[in-house]
Amino acid sequence: MPKLPVGFLSSPIAHRGLHDVDNGILENSRAAFLAAIAGGFGIELDLQLSADGEAMVFHDYSLSRLTTESGPIQLRAAAELKQIKLKNGDETIPDLAEILQMVDGRAPLLIELKDQDGACGPNVGRLEQRVAELLANYSADAVVMSFNPHSIYEMAKLAPDLPRGLATCDFSPKFWPMLPQNRIADLAAIPDFDGAECSFISHEWHRLEDGRVAELKSRGVPVLCWTVTDPDQENKARQVADNITFEGYIPG
Repeated sequence: MPKLPVGFLSSPIAHRGLHDVDNGILENSRAAFLAAIAGGFGIELDLQLSADGEAMVFHDYSLSRLTTESGPIQLRAAAELKQIKLKNGDETIPDLAEILQMVDGRAPLLIELKDQDGACGPNVGRLEQRVAELLANYSADAVVMSFNPHSIYEMAKLAPDLPRGLATCDFSPKFWPMLPQNRIADLAAIPDFDGAECSFISHEWHRLEDGRVAELKSRGVPVLCWTVTDPDQENKARQVADNITFEGYIPG
């Protein structure tokens, strides 16, 4: 399996970029990514699929929380999405191609493919295909991860040399209402790590004591975690995790 580049272990990773809403810097924005670069941090970003198959840098399935528009992002073409303004400023939604060109190796990129199936099932492929195409021409440090193992199996087929990992947690029904109960228990056990030939996991920080995490760590698997929001959480997380994804403060 491809190894996780050392850059993902040497500097904290800014969750959705180094965003700061109070100062007009929104998550997954160009300004947030440039701020992370200036601070010497890695960058975590999210991808959703446009109606015409473009990888858009955006977290939510709906446009309403972060933009001046509403409705599902997947029903809009890329050209239209790139004209939609993010709230609290003049920026618009970027696509991955633009961000790769902008970052240009100045920070490692931890790229999360948002679940396109709806229940972490097998209805995936279009987003993974576009990401593989774009990253094939990107020579700097970039890795992909997803909560949906099917996405990572697909990336293993499309880009076998690209480091890939699983974003992991306990898949609580409170936050994953679309998942069947038996799927929750299955995913929480992280059964797909070896089958997808993963390079790392990124686990929720307050559940790093889970036995499966300890087992993977004992094998030398790099353990990242999400999302740390203060120094006390960081100190606790680093007792297990090799690196953190953070927001809301600046790690020392």
